[in-house]
Amino acid sequence: MTTDREQVGLAHSIIESLVDHTRVVSDLIALMAQALDTDTSKALTKTPQWEAYLESRRNMELVKEEIDKFAEFMKQEPKEL
Repeated sequence: MTTDREQVGLAHSIIESLVDHTRVVSDLIALMAQALDTDTSKALTKTPQWEAYLESRRNMELVKEEIDKFAEFMKQEPKEL
């Protein structure tokens, strides 16, 4: 049977993996955007997919504060959980 501490550790690991993946994808998008010519870049930024990407990035910035709170929680001693 898994303990609460193990479940919290698993949640932390999952969140950390998702945040890392998001960072890698954002870096890749930035690199790809640099390879596009000006006209293509302008056309891309006018698509619904680009707007969805920007909205997702804004949401991740808001979630960062919650992730920081969770990280502080994870630093607590097991008996405090």
